[in-house]
Amino acid sequence: MKMGFLKTSAWAAFLLFFFYAALILSLLTAFEGRRFWEILLSPDTLFSIRLSLSTATLSTFLAITFGLPAGYALSRKSFFGKRAVDTILELPMIMSPVALGATLLIFFNTRVGEAIQSRGIFFVFEFPGIVLAQFATIAGLATRLMKTALDEISPRYEAVARSLGSSAWQVFWRITFPLAFRGLVSAGILCWAKAVGEFGATITLAGTMAFKTEAMPTAIFMALASANIPKTVILILILAGIGLSALYAVRLLERRRPVL
Repeated sequence: MKMGFLKTSAWAAFLLFFFYAALILSLLTAFEGRRFWEILLSPDTLFSIRLSLSTATLSTFLAITFGLPAGYALSRKSFFGKRAVDTILELPMIMSPVALGATLLIFFNTRVGEAIQSRGIFFVFEFPGIVLAQFATIAGLATRLMKTALDEISPRYEAVARSLGSSAWQVFWRITFPLAFRGLVSAGILCWAKAVGEFGATITLAGTMAFKTEAMPTAIFMALASANIPKTVILILILAGIGLSALYAVRLLERRRPVL
């Protein structure tokens, strides 16, 4: 019975693998190899790649900047409203990215949003809007993943360090952070990969202006909308390659992570 259940579970995993593999392989039916370098090296494609990588890096940096202390607080501290905070941070994971982008767009039409933009910081249909849309999408995820990484480190290490006279700040940077480092880096890579592929919130807030706000996912949408299937396929393969490379890096980190 036990082996039968394990075999069934393995078949379920293989079926899911074949499902996604079939989707990727289907792209090859419309792949035009002779145009690969032409499309890849075209100015608009290179701009979209640079834009996606730069905005994803900035948004991930911001998400880590807020997500790491937030994840630590949720992992180690008890405070008033903790459950409410923990629940709200999962909102981007259950809310449609388009709805999230629309919420941001509506916010910048309020008095507060207009006041922010009146000071020269423009988000709607601008580069900062892409960063903000990606940040809004991954900040909650970053906090959740970093909390999970910190949860794996036993608090007794921190308790011993505190008993020896270390401050809370010293304990975090000298004990907790080094022990959770691989997990935190993995969390950052996953958030970065998700930011690179973010579409719904980005297109809603920043639009689709060529050589301005047309990131990789937006470029795929525009190529498909104009029935340019060869370009669509090549852009998808490039984006998938970036994402799979990030996931492979995470697998390498997970494999080398020590068991505590």
